[in-house]
Amino acid sequence: MKFRHAMVCSLNQNRSMEAHSLLKRQGFYVASYGTRAHVKLLGPSLRGPNIYDFGTPYKQMFDDLRRKDPELYKRNGILPMLKRNSGVKLAPQRWQDNAADSSFDVVVTFEEKFLTWLLKVDLNNRDHVLRKCVLIINLEVKDNHEEAAVGARLAFDLCQEIEAAESWEEAIDDIVSGFEKQQRQKLMYSISFY
Repeated sequence: MKFRHAMVCSLNQNRSMEAHSLLKRQGFYVASYGTRAHVKLLGPSLRGPNIYDFGTPYKQMFDDLRRKDPELYKRNGILPMLKRNSGVKLAPQRWQDNAADSSFDVVVTFEEKFLTWLLKVDLNNRDHVLRKCVLIINLEVKDNHEEAAVGARLAFDLCQEIEAAESWEEAIDDIVSGFEKQQRQKLMYSISFY
């Protein structure tokens, strides 16, 4: 199966965008989405995050935080992350606002709760008019810059293995089992429909 339509989703802008960037460079058609009401970025304290609306350009966020405290946001990795993100796409997108009409072959999530939300709230409640299969896989990745880079590479490796299969529907159990043994990483997955 030669697929090139993948989607990466997480509840933050770090893990999904790191994977989006890598998959895009490798020739996949990829999109990334968040699900919260707003984009929240680390602020000067845990109780004071920087909050932006979805659709706010990454460059605008970058300029705003650089004006507020360039040393803090450079040191905590937010400015480099926003710079990377602006090279991948214009602005963060919200699943609920943008993905309703999208059709992907594979969806990779980076938190189990997002996989659960995606299945229970969205995909299982759709009218399955396309009758097209979609594979949803959760690859648990901690929310920090180093783990996001590792998770992106693992997501890419997994997508390559799925793409190499003649029929991922028939091979998915073996792909997951082999990946888990090789990477010592537990995966959760489900199949749904558009």
